Amino acid sequence: MSRWLRSFGAFWYDFIIGDDWRVAAVVAAALAVTALLVHVASVNAWVAAPRHVRQALTWSAPQPPRARTRPVS
Repeated sequence: MSRWLRSFGAFWYDFIIGDDWRVAAVVAAALAVTALLVHVASVNAWVAAPRHVRQALTWSAPQPPRARTRPVS
C-alpha cells in the first residue's frame, strides 16, 4: 500500500509541477485569485484565468538564442 501511495503521489507531482514549478505556481495563484473574486466580490472574473495561464505559458516558453555579434575593431 505504501508503494502505491508513493507512486500515486509521484505521478501527480510530476503531472502538475512538471518541468517548471513556476508555471504551476502562477496557474494555481491565478485560479485562486479568480475564485476569490468570483465568490467573495461577486465579480465575473472567470475570463481572466485563461489569460493568466496563457501568459504564464508564453513566459516559460524557450526563447531562441540571440545572434552573436562580433565586436567592431
